[in-house]
Amino acid sequence: MAKSSLKLSKSELKEFLDEKANIYESPQFIGTDPIQIPHQFTKKEDIEIIGFLVATIAWGNRKSIINNGNKLIELLNNDPYDFVLNHGADDLKPLLNFVHRTFNGTDLITFVESLKNIYLNHGGLELIFQSQNANKDLQPVISRFKSIFFEIPHTNRTQKHISDPLKNSAAKRINMYLRWMVRPATAGVDFGLWKNISPGLLSCPLDVHSGRVARQLGLLTRAQNDAKAVAELDNKLRKLEPKDPVKYDFALFGLSAFEKDLF
Repeated sequence: MAKSSLKLSKSELKEFLDEKANIYESPQFIGTDPIQIPHQFTKKEDIEIIGFLVATIAWGNRKSIINNGNKLIELLNNDPYDFVLNHGADDLKPLLNFVHRTFNGTDLITFVESLKNIYLNHGGLELIFQSQNANKDLQPVISRFKSIFFEIPHTNRTQKHISDPLKNSAAKRINMYLRWMVRPATAGVDFGLWKNISPGLLSCPLDVHSGRVARQLGLLTRAQNDAKAVAELDNKLRKLEPKDPVKYDFALFGLSAFEKDLF
């Protein structure tokens, strides 16, 4: 049986979420989260690339995600940006052995080739996401990013590994990746690398866990975890903290993962 919703006023809700966000947005969080993989690097492009690849496989068992994230580092010769730009055909062969759930070696090779195209011909990942439309809404930018990403030859099956919010996907993994890249590094968790995108435009990475907590807190009424639910949650969180609504991702995650007696 689902636990009943907490009845909090707006001010009480903000105080509660601020407290939880401050607790869980800490370096201790990194040790249990896939964000630890890009934290092994210091060069901007290395962080962007390995962060994107790890975010792409960030579904399922967290330990498995982290283990496979470390395998990705090994396959890219511990130098993601150099590998992406300078790999040859023989360098790609070991990637065929990679698998994380339905993401396989063929998918990984396509992703590496597409990233090469993006850095050589589109100015890099950041430039795509800070496109002109990004000053209003990042969700159409994610859709445009998917189109650019798959402008190179690819199999149809690989397309499923990048979500499209304009097709009503919650796009949880890309929204999480954007949080990593955009939110300031003040607390030592997110990176704050992309300074030309406002944190106020970020959307909360919505999944079954954060969605459950959001509904019990009265932040979300829609039953499905889809793009419409993301928009509803965005609206509520931006009223609480217009300049940094996605800091509450830490609160929703922490309450779901570590306070299961309450949620």
